[in-house]
Amino acid sequence: MSDSSTPTPPKPKRKRVNVRRPDVMEVVQAEVAEHYRSSVVEKVRQNGGELTIGNTQIKLAQQFGFCYGVERAIDLAYAARRVFPDSRIFLIGEIIHNPEVNRQLSGMGIHSLEWRELTAEYDELTEDDVVIVPAFGAPTEFMEKIDAKGCVVVDTTCGDVMSVWRRVRGYAKAGVTSIIHGKANHEETRATASRALGVNGTGHYLVVLTLADTDYVCDYINGKGDRDELLKRFAGGYSDGFDPDLHLKEVGVANQTTMLKSETEEVQRRLRAAIEKRDGGKVVNFQVFDTICGATQERQDALFDLLDKPLDMLLVVGGYNSSNTTHLVEIGEESVPSFFIRNAECLRSLEELIHFDLKTKSETVRNNYSEKFLNGDAVNIGITAGASCPSNLIEDTIVRLFELRGISRDEVLSA
Repeated sequence: MSDSSTPTPPKPKRKRVNVRRPDVMEVVQAEVAEHYRSSVVEKVRQNGGELTIGNTQIKLAQQFGFCYGVERAIDLAYAARRVFPDSRIFLIGEIIHNPEVNRQLSGMGIHSLEWRELTAEYDELTEDDVVIVPAFGAPTEFMEKIDAKGCVVVDTTCGDVMSVWRRVRGYAKAGVTSIIHGKANHEETRATASRALGVNGTGHYLVVLTLADTDYVCDYINGKGDRDELLKRFAGGYSDGFDPDLHLKEVGVANQTTMLKSETEEVQRRLRAAIEKRDGGKVVNFQVFDTICGATQERQDALFDLLDKPLDMLLVVGGYNSSNTTHLVEIGEESVPSFFIRNAECLRSLEELIHFDLKTKSETVRNNYSEKFLNGDAVNIGITAGASCPSNLIEDTIVRLFELRGISRDEVLSA
Protein backbone atom coordinates (compact mmCIF):
# COMPACT_ATOMS: atom_id res chain seq x y z
CA MET A 1 0.00 0.00 0.00
CA SER A 2 1.51 3.30 -1.08
CA ASP A 3 1.97 6.21 1.30
CA SER A 4 0.46 9.34 -0.28
CA SER A 5 2.43 11.47 2.16
CA THR A 6 5.79 10.40 0.71
CA PRO A 7 7.62 13.61 -0.26
CA THR A 8 8.44 14.28 -3.90
CA PRO A 9 12.10 13.47 -4.62
CA PRO A 10 14.22 16.62 -4.98
CA LYS A 11 15.23 17.68 -8.48
CA PRO A 12 18.74 16.62 -9.48
CA LYS A 13 21.30 19.26 -8.61
CA ARG A 14 22.89 20.72 -11.69
CA LYS A 15 26.53 19.76 -12.06
CA ARG A 16 28.38 22.98 -12.75
CA VAL A 17 32.09 23.51 -13.13
CA ASN A 18 34.16 26.68 -13.35
CA VAL A 19 35.95 26.46 -16.67
CA ARG A 20 37.19 30.05 -16.41
CA ARG A 21 40.37 29.09 -14.63
CA PRO A 22 43.22 31.57 -15.17
CA ASP A 23 45.52 28.95 -16.69
CA VAL A 24 42.80 27.83 -19.10
CA MET A 25 41.62 31.31 -20.07
CA GLU A 26 45.10 32.50 -20.95
CA VAL A 27 45.35 29.76 -23.58
CA VAL A 28 41.73 30.15 -24.69
CA GLN A 29 41.89 33.89 -25.24
CA ALA A 30 45.04 33.49 -27.34
CA GLU A 31 43.24 30.82 -29.37
CA VAL A 32 40.13 32.95 -29.85
CA ALA A 33 42.26 35.94 -30.87
CA GLU A 34 44.05 33.83 -33.47
CA HIS A 35 40.76 32.68 -34.95
CA TYR A 36 38.72 35.85 -34.91
CA ARG A 37 40.69 39.06 -34.30
CA SER A 38 41.78 41.40 -37.09
CA SER A 39 44.69 43.82 -37.34
CA VAL A 40 43.01 45.58 -40.26
CA VAL A 41 39.82 46.21 -38.27
CA GLU A 42 41.85 47.53 -35.34
CA LYS A 43 43.72 49.85 -37.70
CA VAL A 44 40.47 51.20 -39.13
CA ARG A 45 39.09 51.74 -35.63
CA GLN A 46 42.18 53.71 -34.65
CA ASN A 47 41.75 55.83 -37.78
CA GLY A 48 38.30 57.02 -36.76
CA GLY A 49 36.49 54.20 -38.54
CA GLU A 50 37.69 55.09 -42.04
CA LEU A 51 40.21 53.68 -44.49
CA THR A 52 40.87 55.39 -47.83
CA ILE A 53 43.12 54.05 -50.56
CA GLY A 54 42.97 55.82 -53.90
CA ASN A 55 39.36 56.73 -54.62
CA THR A 56 37.91 53.94 -52.49
CA GLN A 57 36.83 54.77 -48.95
CA ILE A 58 35.58 52.27 -46.37
CA LYS A 59 33.61 53.54 -43.38
CA LEU A 60 32.97 51.30 -40.38
CA ALA A 61 30.21 51.88 -37.87
CA GLN A 62 31.60 52.85 -34.47
CA GLN A 63 30.02 49.78 -32.86
CA PHE A 64 29.86 46.45 -34.68
CA GLY A 65 30.75 42.80 -34.34
CA PHE A 66 31.23 40.70 -31.22
CA CYS A 67 29.59 41.95 -28.04
CA TYR A 68 30.66 40.95 -24.53
CA GLY A 69 27.99 38.24 -24.27
CA VAL A 70 29.10 36.62 -27.51
CA GLU A 71 32.78 36.80 -26.56
CA ARG A 72 31.99 35.22 -23.19
CA ALA A 73 29.99 32.40 -24.80
CA ILE A 74 32.80 31.59 -27.24
CA ASP A 75 35.43 31.74 -24.48
CA LEU A 76 33.43 29.33 -22.33
CA ALA A 77 32.91 26.89 -25.22
CA TYR A 78 36.64 26.87 -26.02
CA ALA A 79 37.44 26.54 -22.31
CA ALA A 80 35.10 23.56 -21.99
CA ARG A 81 37.14 21.65 -24.53
CA ARG A 82 40.37 22.55 -22.68
CA VAL A 83 39.02 21.51 -19.27
CA PHE A 84 37.42 18.32 -20.60
CA PRO A 85 39.84 17.18 -23.35
CA ASP A 86 38.64 13.58 -23.37
CA SER A 87 34.93 14.02 -22.71
CA ARG A 88 32.08 14.04 -25.15
CA ILE A 89 30.93 17.65 -25.42
CA PHE A 90 27.54 18.65 -26.76
CA LEU A 91 26.04 22.04 -27.60
CA ILE A 92 22.32 22.77 -27.65
CA GLY A 93 21.90 24.13 -31.20
CA GLU A 94 24.41 26.85 -32.11
CA ILE A 95 26.55 28.82 -29.68
CA ILE A 96 25.68 32.01 -31.62
CA HIS A 97 24.26 32.69 -35.08
CA ASN A 98 27.47 32.70 -37.09
CA PRO A 99 28.52 29.80 -39.36
CA GLU A 100 32.26 30.52 -39.00
CA VAL A 101 32.18 30.29 -35.20
CA ASN A 102 30.01 27.18 -35.19
CA ARG A 103 32.31 25.55 -37.75
CA GLN A 104 35.29 26.16 -35.46
CA LEU A 105 33.49 24.51 -32.54
CA SER A 106 32.50 21.55 -34.69
CA GLY A 107 36.15 21.19 -35.67
CA MET A 108 37.00 20.96 -31.96
CA GLY A 109 34.73 17.94 -31.60
CA ILE A 110 31.80 19.80 -30.04
CA HIS A 111 28.64 18.16 -31.35
CA SER A 112 25.41 20.14 -31.86
CA LEU A 113 22.18 18.76 -30.45
CA GLU A 114 18.77 19.53 -31.92
CA TRP A 115 17.37 22.69 -30.27
CA ARG A 116 13.78 22.57 -31.53
CA GLU A 117 12.79 19.40 -29.67
CA LEU A 118 14.16 16.84 -27.24
CA THR A 119 15.33 14.11 -29.60
CA ALA A 120 16.61 10.62 -28.80
CA GLU A 121 20.14 12.03 -28.51
CA TYR A 122 19.17 13.64 -25.21
CA ASP A 123 18.12 10.24 -23.87
CA GLU A 124 21.59 8.91 -24.67
CA LEU A 125 23.45 11.54 -22.62
CA THR A 126 25.32 10.33 -19.54
CA GLU A 127 26.81 11.89 -16.41
CA ASP A 128 30.21 11.77 -18.11
CA ASP A 129 29.06 14.14 -20.85
CA VAL A 130 29.41 17.91 -20.97
CA VAL A 131 26.55 20.02 -22.36
CA ILE A 132 27.06 23.64 -23.39
CA VAL A 133 24.03 25.94 -23.19
CA PRO A 134 24.25 28.61 -25.94
CA ALA A 135 24.19 32.39 -25.51
CA PHE A 136 20.44 32.37 -26.29
CA GLY A 137 19.74 30.07 -23.33
CA ALA A 138 17.56 26.97 -23.58
CA PRO A 139 13.96 26.14 -22.61
CA THR A 140 13.40 24.84 -19.09
CA GLU A 141 12.45 21.36 -20.30
CA PHE A 142 15.85 21.03 -21.98
CA MET A 143 17.63 22.10 -18.80
CA GLU A 144 15.57 19.67 -16.73
CA LYS A 145 16.44 16.86 -19.13
CA ILE A 146 20.20 17.37 -18.99
CA ASP A 147 20.02 17.84 -15.21
CA ALA A 148 18.19 14.52 -14.89
CA LYS A 149 20.94 12.89 -16.95
CA GLY A 150 23.53 14.24 -14.53
CA CYS A 151 25.54 15.98 -17.26
CA VAL A 152 28.12 18.65 -16.52
CA VAL A 153 26.61 21.96 -17.68
CA VAL A 154 28.59 24.87 -19.12
CA ASP A 155 26.02 27.66 -19.28
CA THR A 156 26.92 30.55 -21.60
CA THR A 157 23.48 32.24 -21.50
CA CYS A 158 23.82 35.99 -21.98
CA GLY A 159 23.16 38.11 -18.90
CA ASP A 160 20.75 40.35 -20.83
CA VAL A 161 18.67 37.30 -21.73
CA MET A 162 18.55 36.20 -18.09
CA SER A 163 17.36 39.69 -17.14
CA VAL A 164 14.35 39.17 -19.40
CA TRP A 165 13.72 35.79 -17.77
CA ARG A 166 13.58 37.43 -14.36
CA ARG A 167 10.95 39.85 -15.68
CA VAL A 168 8.68 37.21 -17.19
CA ARG A 169 8.96 35.00 -14.11
CA GLY A 170 7.86 38.03 -12.11
CA TYR A 171 4.91 38.53 -14.44
CA ALA A 172 3.89 34.87 -14.01
CA LYS A 173 4.13 35.09 -10.21
CA ALA A 174 1.84 38.14 -10.27
CA GLY A 175 -0.67 36.46 -12.59
CA VAL A 176 0.30 38.74 -15.50
CA THR A 177 0.49 37.38 -19.05
CA SER A 178 3.77 38.03 -20.88
CA ILE A 179 3.44 39.59 -24.33
CA ILE A 180 6.80 38.76 -25.90
CA HIS A 181 7.96 40.81 -28.88
CA GLY A 182 10.06 38.39 -30.88
CA LYS A 183 10.19 35.48 -33.30
CA ALA A 184 8.20 32.56 -31.91
CA ASN A 185 10.62 29.97 -33.34
CA HIS A 186 13.83 31.75 -32.31
CA GLU A 187 15.95 29.96 -29.69
CA GLU A 188 15.95 32.92 -27.31
CA THR A 189 12.20 33.53 -27.53
CA ARG A 190 11.47 29.84 -26.91
CA ALA A 191 13.71 29.93 -23.85
CA THR A 192 12.04 33.10 -22.58
CA ALA A 193 8.56 31.73 -23.22
CA SER A 194 9.32 28.67 -21.07
CA ARG A 195 10.28 30.98 -18.16
CA ALA A 196 7.06 32.97 -18.67
CA LEU A 197 5.18 29.89 -17.46
CA GLY A 198 6.57 30.59 -14.00
CA VAL A 199 7.93 28.26 -11.36
CA ASN A 200 4.73 26.22 -11.10
CA GLY A 201 3.91 26.28 -14.82
CA THR A 202 0.67 28.24 -14.50
CA GLY A 203 1.83 31.44 -16.24
CA HIS A 204 0.89 32.43 -19.78
CA TYR A 205 2.46 34.17 -22.76
CA LEU A 206 1.70 35.36 -26.28
CA VAL A 207 4.40 36.13 -28.88
CA VAL A 208 3.93 39.01 -31.33
CA LEU A 209 6.39 39.68 -34.15
CA THR A 210 5.07 42.64 -36.13
CA LEU A 211 3.17 45.84 -35.48
CA ALA A 212 0.30 44.26 -37.43
CA ASP A 213 0.31 41.42 -34.89
CA THR A 214 0.32 43.98 -32.10
CA ASP A 215 -2.61 45.89 -33.60
CA TYR A 216 -4.57 42.64 -33.89
CA VAL A 217 -4.04 41.96 -30.19
CA CYS A 218 -4.88 45.56 -29.31
CA ASP A 219 -8.16 45.33 -31.23
CA TYR A 220 -9.03 42.15 -29.37
CA ILE A 221 -8.28 43.80 -26.05
CA ASN A 222 -10.80 46.47 -27.04
CA GLY A 223 -13.55 44.02 -27.89
CA LYS A 224 -12.92 43.54 -31.60
CA GLY A 225 -11.97 40.32 -33.35
CA ASP A 226 -12.75 36.64 -33.05
CA ARG A 227 -11.26 34.34 -30.40
CA ASP A 228 -10.76 31.37 -32.75
CA GLU A 229 -9.18 33.58 -35.40
CA LEU A 230 -6.73 35.00 -32.87
CA LEU A 231 -5.71 31.54 -31.71
CA LYS A 232 -5.28 30.44 -35.31
CA ARG A 233 -3.22 33.51 -36.23
CA PHE A 234 -0.79 33.04 -33.34
CA ALA A 235 -0.69 29.23 -33.38
CA GLY A 236 2.60 28.04 -31.93
CA GLY A 237 3.16 31.38 -30.26
CA TYR A 238 1.21 31.09 -27.02
CA SER A 239 1.17 28.97 -23.87
CA ASP A 240 -0.92 25.84 -23.41
CA GLY A 241 -4.36 26.80 -22.16
CA PHE A 242 -4.01 30.41 -23.26
CA ASP A 243 -7.43 32.05 -23.36
CA PRO A 244 -7.39 35.59 -24.77
CA ASP A 245 -10.62 36.42 -22.92
CA LEU A 246 -8.94 35.65 -19.61
CA HIS A 247 -5.24 36.14 -20.17
CA LEU A 248 -5.23 39.53 -21.89
CA LYS A 249 -6.76 41.25 -18.88
CA GLU A 250 -3.37 41.91 -17.29
CA VAL A 251 -0.30 41.96 -19.50
CA GLY A 252 3.40 42.72 -19.23
CA VAL A 253 5.63 43.31 -22.24
CA ALA A 254 9.01 41.65 -22.70
CA ASN A 255 11.09 41.04 -25.80
CA GLN A 256 13.66 39.00 -27.58
CA THR A 257 16.73 41.09 -26.74
CA THR A 258 17.87 41.48 -30.36
CA MET A 259 14.74 43.09 -31.77
CA LEU A 260 14.69 46.53 -33.37
CA LYS A 261 14.52 48.94 -30.44
CA SER A 262 12.16 51.43 -32.07
CA GLU A 263 9.72 48.66 -33.00
CA THR A 264 9.73 47.16 -29.49
CA GLU A 265 9.01 50.61 -28.08
CA GLU A 266 6.10 50.99 -30.50
CA VAL A 267 4.74 47.56 -29.48
CA GLN A 268 4.86 48.75 -25.87
CA ARG A 269 3.15 52.04 -26.69
CA ARG A 270 0.29 50.46 -28.64
CA LEU A 271 -0.44 47.81 -26.02
CA ARG A 272 -0.37 50.39 -23.26
CA ALA A 273 -2.82 52.58 -25.20
CA ALA A 274 -5.15 49.62 -25.77
CA ILE A 275 -5.18 48.69 -22.07
CA GLU A 276 -5.69 52.31 -21.10
CA LYS A 277 -8.62 52.67 -23.50
CA ARG A 278 -10.26 49.47 -22.28
CA ASP A 279 -9.81 50.35 -18.61
CA GLY A 280 -11.10 53.90 -18.78
CA GLY A 281 -7.76 55.68 -18.70
CA LYS A 282 -6.14 53.44 -16.07
CA VAL A 283 -2.92 51.51 -16.74
CA VAL A 284 -2.76 49.33 -13.62
CA ASN A 285 -3.14 46.20 -15.77
CA PHE A 286 -0.06 46.94 -17.88
CA GLN A 287 3.63 46.50 -17.07
CA VAL A 288 6.75 47.10 -19.14
CA PHE A 289 10.51 47.10 -18.66
CA ASP A 290 13.31 48.02 -21.04
CA THR A 291 14.85 44.67 -21.93
CA ILE A 292 16.57 45.47 -25.24
CA CYS A 293 20.17 44.24 -25.18
CA GLY A 294 22.61 47.14 -24.69
CA ALA A 295 24.92 45.85 -27.43
CA THR A 296 22.01 45.54 -29.87
CA GLN A 297 20.99 49.11 -29.14
CA GLU A 298 24.57 50.39 -29.50
CA ARG A 299 24.97 48.74 -32.90
CA GLN A 300 21.66 50.14 -34.12
CA ASP A 301 22.52 53.64 -32.87
CA ALA A 302 26.00 53.44 -34.45
CA LEU A 303 24.48 52.48 -37.79
CA PHE A 304 22.14 55.46 -37.69
CA ASP A 305 25.22 57.65 -37.14
CA LEU A 306 27.04 55.97 -40.04
CA LEU A 307 24.06 56.54 -42.34
CA ASP A 308 24.30 60.27 -41.67
CA LYS A 309 27.53 60.21 -43.71
CA PRO A 310 27.64 60.09 -47.52
CA LEU A 311 27.49 56.41 -48.57
CA ASP A 312 27.06 54.77 -51.94
CA MET A 313 26.17 51.42 -50.43
CA LEU A 314 26.17 49.50 -47.15
CA LEU A 315 27.37 45.96 -46.48
CA VAL A 316 26.06 44.19 -43.38
CA VAL A 317 28.14 41.14 -42.51
CA GLY A 318 26.82 38.23 -40.46
CA GLY A 319 24.87 35.00 -40.25
CA TYR A 320 21.61 34.98 -42.15
CA ASN A 321 19.74 33.58 -39.11
CA SER A 322 21.02 36.35 -36.84
CA SER A 323 18.13 38.48 -35.61
CA ASN A 324 20.19 41.51 -34.56
CA THR A 325 22.03 41.49 -37.90
CA THR A 326 18.75 41.32 -39.81
CA HIS A 327 17.54 44.46 -38.05
CA LEU A 328 20.72 46.30 -39.08
CA VAL A 329 19.89 45.45 -42.70
CA GLU A 330 16.35 46.77 -42.23
CA ILE A 331 17.72 50.05 -40.88
CA GLY A 332 20.19 50.37 -43.76
CA GLU A 333 17.63 49.66 -46.46
CA GLU A 334 15.69 52.75 -45.42
CA SER A 335 18.56 55.04 -46.48
CA VAL A 336 21.01 53.44 -48.91
CA PRO A 337 21.42 50.33 -51.11
CA SER A 338 22.17 47.67 -48.48
CA PHE A 339 23.37 44.10 -48.87
CA PHE A 340 23.34 41.34 -46.24
CA ILE A 341 26.35 39.08 -46.83
CA ARG A 342 27.72 36.05 -44.95
CA ASN A 343 31.35 36.77 -45.75
CA ALA A 344 33.73 38.14 -48.38
CA GLU A 345 33.03 35.24 -50.74
CA CYS A 346 29.67 36.86 -51.45
CA LEU A 347 31.52 39.64 -53.30
CA ARG A 348 32.09 37.59 -56.44
CA SER A 349 33.12 40.41 -58.74
CA LEU A 350 32.51 44.06 -59.60
CA GLU A 351 29.38 42.94 -61.44
CA GLU A 352 28.02 40.23 -59.17
CA LEU A 353 27.19 40.05 -55.46
CA ILE A 354 25.43 37.33 -53.46
CA HIS A 355 23.26 38.56 -50.62
CA PHE A 356 20.35 37.53 -48.43
CA ASP A 357 17.08 39.12 -49.51
CA LEU A 358 14.90 39.84 -46.48
CA LYS A 359 11.73 39.93 -48.58
CA THR A 360 12.16 36.51 -50.19
CA LYS A 361 14.10 35.14 -47.20
CA SER A 362 16.62 33.55 -49.52
CA GLU A 363 20.11 34.09 -50.86
CA THR A 364 20.07 35.74 -54.26
CA VAL A 365 22.46 37.18 -56.84
CA ARG A 366 22.51 40.91 -57.51
CA ASN A 367 24.08 42.04 -60.79
CA ASN A 368 25.53 45.52 -61.33
CA TYR A 369 24.95 46.23 -57.66
CA SER A 370 26.88 49.52 -57.71
CA GLU A 371 27.45 51.44 -60.93
CA LYS A 372 30.01 53.76 -59.33
CA PHE A 373 31.89 50.80 -57.85
CA LEU A 374 31.88 49.05 -61.21
CA ASN A 375 33.02 52.08 -63.21
CA GLY A 376 35.97 52.89 -60.97
CA ASP A 377 34.47 56.18 -59.75
CA ALA A 378 35.17 57.48 -56.25
CA VAL A 379 33.04 55.45 -53.87
CA ASN A 380 32.15 55.44 -50.16
CA ILE A 381 31.18 52.05 -48.75
CA GLY A 382 29.74 51.59 -45.28
CA ILE A 383 30.26 48.38 -43.33
CA THR A 384 28.67 47.11 -40.15
CA ALA A 385 28.15 43.69 -38.60
CA GLY A 386 25.90 42.05 -36.07
CA ALA A 387 26.93 41.17 -32.53
CA SER A 388 27.71 37.58 -33.57
CA CYS A 389 30.11 38.43 -36.42
CA PRO A 390 33.87 38.01 -35.78
CA SER A 391 36.33 40.69 -36.88
CA ASN A 392 38.23 38.37 -39.21
CA LEU A 393 35.16 38.18 -41.47
CA ILE A 394 34.95 41.97 -41.50
CA GLU A 395 38.64 42.17 -42.42
CA ASP A 396 38.11 39.72 -45.28
CA THR A 397 35.25 41.90 -46.55
CA ILE A 398 37.35 45.08 -46.40
CA VAL A 399 40.26 43.43 -48.20
CA ARG A 400 37.98 41.94 -50.86
CA LEU A 401 36.39 45.32 -51.58
CA PHE A 402 39.79 46.88 -52.19
CA GLU A 403 40.95 43.90 -54.28
CA LEU A 404 37.96 44.34 -56.57
CA ARG A 405 39.21 47.89 -57.14
CA GLY A 406 42.71 46.68 -58.04
CA ILE A 407 44.28 47.30 -54.61
CA SER A 408 46.19 44.31 -53.22
CA ARG A 409 45.92 42.83 -49.74
CA ASP A 410 49.52 43.92 -49.04
CA GLU A 411 48.58 47.52 -49.87
CA VAL A 412 45.65 47.34 -47.48
CA LEU A 413 47.78 45.87 -44.70
CA SER A 414 50.46 48.54 -45.14
CA ALA A 415 48.09 51.50 -45.54
